[in-house]
Order: sequence, then C-alpha cells, then structure tokens
Amino acid sequence: MPEGFETKVQVSRHDEVLVIALRGELDFDDAEDMEAVWDTAREAALPVTAVDLSQLAFADSMLLNALLAMHRHHEAMGRSLVLLGPLQPTVSRLLDVTGTSEYFRIASTGPSPHS
Repeated sequence: MPEGFETKVQVSRHDEVLVIALRGELDFDDAEDMEAVWDTAREAALPVTAVDLSQLAFADSMLLNALLAMHRHHEAMGRSLVLLGPLQPTVSRLLDVTGTSEYFRIASTGPSPHS
C-alpha cells in the first residue's frame, strides 16, 4: 500500500465483527488499495462486517460500487454488511443521489457531524 493510505483505513476485529474504519477522502486513485481491504473482509468470513464511514469526508463511485459488491457478496454468504455513521454530508449525498441509501443497513454510532 502506498505511503499515506494506511492513515485512511484501519481494520480491526471485535468478537465476530470485522470493522473497517475509513477516514479522509477516498476516490478512484485508492481503488487498488481498497480491493486489498475488501479481500480481507471476504477472507475473514465473520458474520458481520461493519464499515465505519463516520470519519470519511469524501467518497466517489469507486467506494459506492465496492460497497454494493460487498453487500451482494455478504448477502450471498449469509453474512451482514453494516455501514456505521453518522455519515458526513458528502457521503450521505452520494448514497441519496444514487438511490442506494435504503439498500444498506446504516447504524449511527454517535452524534451527527454537525451537532
């Protein structure tokens, strides 16, 4: 992974949940590195993968497509994919504009970014 990418992602395990915390800005330039993160989630094969988006300031269609693919994979394997918020406005807008916000289970882990 290129220098600096590791500050954008942190992967940890909490019991039967794999948590992927994303920070900062992710775009097409990060696609290859993100694929390694998604591989980790697939290989862990835990009942739940939680993707913490609460500190993600920007994401584009690369992340959205990856989340959709992970959702389909988890569903096919009888596993759950949960997005953790509160979502930053730009990330929330990405899901709303594309009509995908209802496709995901989104759980808020604290106060909204602007409270």
